[in-house]
Amino acid sequence: MDKGLHFFCVATTLLLVGESRQTGATRSDDAMRKGLDSRGPEEGLPTLTVTTILEDPYAMVRSAELEGYCIDLLRALAAMLHFSYRVKVVGDGRYGALSSSGNWTGMIGEILRQEADIAVAPLTVTSAREEVVSFTTPFLQTGIGILLRKDTVSQDMSFFHFLAPFSKETWTGLLFAYVLTCFCLFLVARLSPCEWNEPKNEENHFTFLNSLWFGAGALALQGVTPRPKALSVRVIAAVWWLFTIALLAAYIANFTALLSSGTEQLPIQTFEDLVKQRKVEFGTLDGSSTFYFFKNSKNPIHQMIYEYMDKRRDHVLVKTYQEAVQRVMESNYAFIGESISQDLAAARHCNLIRAPEVIGARGFGIATTQGSPWTKQLSIAVLKLRESGDLDYLRNKWWETSCLQKSRDRWSPLQPQALGGLFLTLAIGLALGVIAAVVELSNKSRHAAGHAKKSCCSVFTEEMCTRLRIKENTRQSQETSGRANA
Repeated sequence: MDKGLHFFCVATTLLLVGESRQTGATRSDDAMRKGLDSRGPEEGLPTLTVTTILEDPYAMVRSAELEGYCIDLLRALAAMLHFSYRVKVVGDGRYGALSSSGNWTGMIGEILRQEADIAVAPLTVTSAREEVVSFTTPFLQTGIGILLRKDTVSQDMSFFHFLAPFSKETWTGLLFAYVLTCFCLFLVARLSPCEWNEPKNEENHFTFLNSLWFGAGALALQGVTPRPKALSVRVIAAVWWLFTIALLAAYIANFTALLSSGTEQLPIQTFEDLVKQRKVEFGTLDGSSTFYFFKNSKNPIHQMIYEYMDKRRDHVLVKTYQEAVQRVMESNYAFIGESISQDLAAARHCNLIRAPEVIGARGFGIATTQGSPWTKQLSIAVLKLRESGDLDYLRNKWWETSCLQKSRDRWSPLQPQALGGLFLTLAIGLALGVIAAVVELSNKSRHAAGHAKKSCCSVFTEEMCTRLRIKENTRQSQETSGRANA
């Protein structure tokens, strides 16, 4: 009896386990059939139907599930506002535009037909769309930029490319510092009695030309004559040597960065540069909001861009964003479009770069039906996510790049402000050298005044005039000697 009862219990248990496995398999199949349902309905929570569009990195299908920036954003909003949602991909694959029949297509049309409650996608907020639906505060800011290929826009090196590491102002300051230092050498060598003791009988080797030669030799790290003997001259020489060593180090470092950088000299940095050049063709998505932005703009540069694209419509306008990126990579073509999408392309393809100028600032917002109570709640939630840094985190997460960060750093010529301390040190050294020369000359004048029983000031003045007007004195002495010989 006990054995029969035991057998009955085992059989019943096996039947229950088999039934639970079939139920689990059925539920798994249902989940696969749902596929895009990101968060199922929960008891007591409202359920929203969300429409989106498949576009990298906003919404992508991976392992029968949706993921991307917009999906993460939707998940964060649902957690904050306590609602469930069901995600569906827009049927016609469009964002939303007014057709020739007067009906709206894409996600805007689905909201108007009440097929969806909200649209969470890279949907640009425009005046035409705002008239039929409501938008929340933008969760992403964008604009219109220029996508280029790096090797296409690399500027040809000029004949004087070696001057590029320093700006024009820096080169001007360097030339002025060189001439001033050489003049101070010439002046101090004349004033210092330790360098030139007897002006009437000795020759001063530090002429102005020799001073220029001495300064040039220091720039080339070459020792040249004449060699300074006085402390004042040596102070100026030492400061100039220190100045040239630091200057050459800065030049070599910046020139190396110039040669190794791929983005230092973009000839196309603005839309005006794009219009003026003739090597690179440019266009945008056919029928996009970017195309109509240039069409409706009153800016002369924008009008020239529109006329160029309109005349070559069949050749320069593209149908899809993927086609635009491929064309930029394979030909001399610049794509005009959403700057944030171009940043993504540059992050995924290291040979692409976006030009610095961005125009037509706009934003991506969440679309809802007009008068929907969710509009304000979603706007406040988006603002909270921005203030907490969550939107920046999502931006960095889905726009992550494998390209070397140094290729994004923009190179620029070295400005005088970067070398301000170096020029200041040189100026202080020159001032100290001149002061030391005056002190040396005053000491000699004081001793000479004691022997000659004259005032120190008169002797100092005579000595100064003799050293600074040596040619006149020499000429007078030569004339005197000539008369005596006669």
